[in-house]
Amino acid sequence: MPLVTMTQLLTTAAAHHRGLGAMNVIQLEHAEAIVTGAERAGLPVVLQVSENTIAYHGSLAPILTATLAVAAGSTADVCVHLDHATDIELIHAAVQLGVPSVMYDASALEHDDNVARTAAVVSWCHERGVAVEAELGEVGGKDGVHAPGVRTDPAQAATYVHATGVDALAVAIGSSHAMTTRDAVLDDALIAELAARVTVPLVLHGSSGVDDAGLVSAVAAGMTKINIATHLNSVLTRAVREALLDEALVDPRKYLGPGRDAVADEVARLLTLLSPAA
Repeated sequence: MPLVTMTQLLTTAAAHHRGLGAMNVIQLEHAEAIVTGAERAGLPVVLQVSENTIAYHGSLAPILTATLAVAAGSTADVCVHLDHATDIELIHAAVQLGVPSVMYDASALEHDDNVARTAAVVSWCHERGVAVEAELGEVGGKDGVHAPGVRTDPAQAATYVHATGVDALAVAIGSSHAMTTRDAVLDDALIAELAARVTVPLVLHGSSGVDDAGLVSAVAAGMTKINIATHLNSVLTRAVREALLDEALVDPRKYLGPGRDAVADEVARLLTLLSPAA
């Protein structure tokens, strides 16, 4: 199927008070597993390729082109999204390759610089029909430089969205990136206040550290796009470790395959969890 725009997926999810699952791709097996899970659940999904993953692969085109191809071959509604990009040239290159959505992460900059640079990225992307997500209030945990206690101010968030024209806003409400335990406690009252003040869908980063009940509660409070990466990596790694208990195993397909299957199962479960029946 053709790629679905981020705006379409976010608008539909927000209108039905459902969460839109956004899952990170590190290797081809991730992309295959995520779309398989979405097809099984009968729900849309976002495939995300981060700046860090691109650095791991050494270049943009191979991993992004493969992800776009997997998305195009899916029967589910899929959007491909460039995640946590700090390099504007990388955004330009990804758009030229065909992504309909990007996240420009200027959250580590001083506020005025964040606003100015994000507004410029939004203007360039909107001219090309590409949606832009941004972040206000550094979400904890990423690369060890973000303060876990930071919270996004609702009034500032509303002003920021108006000044930049972004299509979605990642906010700091108690989660942290790269958590391997699911015990983060989110501020649902703050989510509700942000949702009431901000005119675009809210994005939860660091969702891997939030348990099922917390995710459901966050969506009910007003969160729309739910980013999940580390949790799925943990699922894949556990399955691979179990397969490799067979010390004679040398064919990567024999251990990456079970990892891919485990991720597909968990993606289907999580998407269903985030999108309760009306």
